Formats: sequence, C-alpha cells, structure tokens
Amino acid sequence: MRRTQEPGGGTSHPPRLRPPAHRVARRAIAQWAIESALLWGLASGLAWGAAAWVDGWDGARRWDGLLGWLGQRVWWLPVVVAAVGAVMTVLAPVWRYRVHRWEVSADVVYTRTGWFNREWLLVPVSRIQTVDTEQGWIERMLGLATIEINTASHAGSSEVAGLPVDVAARLAERLAHRAHDLRDDAT
Repeated sequence: MRRTQEPGGGTSHPPRLRPPAHRVARRAIAQWAIESALLWGLASGLAWGAAAWVDGWDGARRWDGLLGWLGQRVWWLPVVVAAVGAVMTVLAPVWRYRVHRWEVSADVVYTRTGWFNREWLLVPVSRIQTVDTEQGWIERMLGLATIEINTASHAGSSEVAGLPVDVAARLAERLAHRAHDLRDDAT
C-alpha cells in the first residue's frame, strides 16, 4: 500500500471504499452452487471419459517413463476433478455471497464483485443507456434475476446478479427513469 507525505510531515493512507450497502439474496448461494455442480459434473464426466479412452488404448500400457506412470494412474484424473469440484461447489458460492454487494444512490450505482480479485465499480446514473433484467432457468427456479446496467463504455457497464425478482424489476425501472430524468436535465 502506497502512503503519501502530508505537508505537516505525517503520512496519510490512501482512501478506502466502504462496502456497498446491500447483499444479494441468500438464494444466490444455491444458484451459484447449482451452476458450479453442473459445470464440475460435466468436467468430471469428461475426465471419466478421457480416463476410459486412455485406459482402453493398448499403447498406453507400453509407454515408458512419465507417460507410463501417468497411463497407469489415469483413473486418478476423474477422482481429482470430482474432489476439486466438490470443494469448489461448497466453498465458492459462500465466498461469493460474502463479497458480492450492491447499492444505488441518486447519482451512482455501486457494485463490488469477485472473490480472488475484487472489483469495485461506480457507474454514474447519468451515463446509463439501458437497464436489462434477465433470468436464466436456475434463477427462474429460485425466484432470482440479474440486472445489467449498460453505458456507452463497456468498462462502465455493471451487473448485479442474485437479486429477488421483485427487487430487480423495481431497481431496473427506477434506474431507467432516473437516467432518463438526468439526461433530460443535461440538455
């Protein structure tokens, strides 16, 4: 962390952003866990298929050195993939829930996302061009929705996932009206 020298000789710390005020819905944990289980289940199935293919290949038994060692232990691959997937399916959604937050004020949409790398994004309401609400099939099943806030700049666009449907609909409508009002005031 970089410190700056103040005129009086002391040092000051760089300003810190406070977390946004609202968490996503707790049901988002279930959404992310289901999505993770599906993804890791597919990866485990592919690893199982690859292991069966390599094990059934006669040439794999005759390999020497490292390839021979790997060929003899090919069934470890689906076990390792499944174990990593199980850990990620249990831990990652809870971790994401603790980090993902959002807040809307009169003039800015503030979001925080990520889990290894954190991203704080402040989108001025006056820059909003469109506000979209979407629901995937898992979100529909859990009564959740995602709003996408788009600006002219891709870097300025934001997304708030894991919101209850009614909150997402009200928020999208409020943001669209507020952005329209601010654009009208500026012209």
